Amino acid sequence: MHTIKAVIFDWGGVLIDDPAPGLMRYCAAALGAPVEAYTQANDVFGEDFRRGLISECEYFRRVCGRLGVAPAADGLWGQAFRHVYREKPEVFELARRLRRRGYKTGFLSNTEKAAMAYFHELGYDMFDALVFSCAEGLAKPQREIYELALGRLGVAADDAVFIDDRADYIAGAAAAGLATILFGSVEQVRAELAGLGVRIN
Repeated sequence: MHTIKAVIFDWGGVLIDDPAPGLMRYCAAALGAPVEAYTQANDVFGEDFRRGLISECEYFRRVCGRLGVAPAADGLWGQAFRHVYREKPEVFELARRLRRRGYKTGFLSNTEKAAMAYFHELGYDMFDALVFSCAEGLAKPQREIYELALGRLGVAADDAVFIDDRADYIAGAAAAGLATILFGSVEQVRAELAGLGVRIN
């Protein structure tokens, strides 16, 4: 078994509660649209938005056009994200503890520029490398985005473990050669890290 040198965390669903359901409800209400219809529109245009291929303005232009509603107010996505943002303090503390123990810590998220800006506002200091899909034009589960995170951490794939709450993103990381943990709870993650030889306490 390789010695784990780096632990890479997903954001939504791991470090924070999954923001997607709340985002769909908030934006749908702001636009006066049914949540189901808004969610369907997001499914069509959200991927390009998260990869930074279209701006927030263009995303909402397309979504509102599909829904047949008036254009969104400027900054709606950022407002929605701030409204639904809920940290999991115990997971952030796990990242801090790992870093204090000498492990490199990474952050890898499929997210939008407004959310990325909010992340930076919060001033988190427990990560050695940050990878946001919107800044890279890449997204999980593309192999290249995991390789980018590894490069920024300066470790090989078999020296890193990736934690995410989505099975398809875990599969992408495994295909890139990383050890993986499918997030269920912080207790379960701690146990699986220990099984990989990671020293936490």
